[in-house]
Amino acid sequence: MDLREKKTERNIRNAFLAIRTRKQLEKITVRELCESAEISKATFYLHYRDIYDLSEKLQLEVIDDIIQCVDDPKIFVDDPVTASHRLIEGFYARIGLISILFSGSQFARLPEQLEIELKEKIFREYPEAKDNVPINVRITYQLMGSFYAFYKYEKQFGFNNVMAAVDEITGLWGRPGGQETKENENG
Repeated sequence: MDLREKKTERNIRNAFLAIRTRKQLEKITVRELCESAEISKATFYLHYRDIYDLSEKLQLEVIDDIIQCVDDPKIFVDDPVTASHRLIEGFYARIGLISILFSGSQFARLPEQLEIELKEKIFREYPEAKDNVPINVRITYQLMGSFYAFYKYEKQFGFNNVMAAVDEITGLWGRPGGQETKENENG
């Protein structure tokens, strides 16, 4: 990609993000985006099929960035506390883009697509885990729980408090039967 193409691509993306902060995805037109990016419709269509294609590509980049925070997928199997930390840190580092790209009708797309991509990575490296019901359920539970806990409570309670609560919850998974000790139940 030459310098001119990179600049055009950057202009399209920046214009899209600026418009997306104000409008739902379904309300954005190619014409409006092209005017904002100062490009022709033909130029837009050289890069993307439509607005949804552009949005999806940007979303997948964010999802890939979050997955990159989990350098070793085996931690989802062996170390759920660290895995949850890395996921939440990935969400936090990309909170600005997440709040723009996954707002409105796109909200559920982040955890759903992240689960698909993450499991694909885990099972590529650990195929024996693919048919393991407890591992599959735990990964889904952990991913969805981490996402929704972060999304719902980060602003209200703060990043560190959410992380401490996630540590406490995911730390239970390492205990036999996933149960708290008698001391914790009574105290």
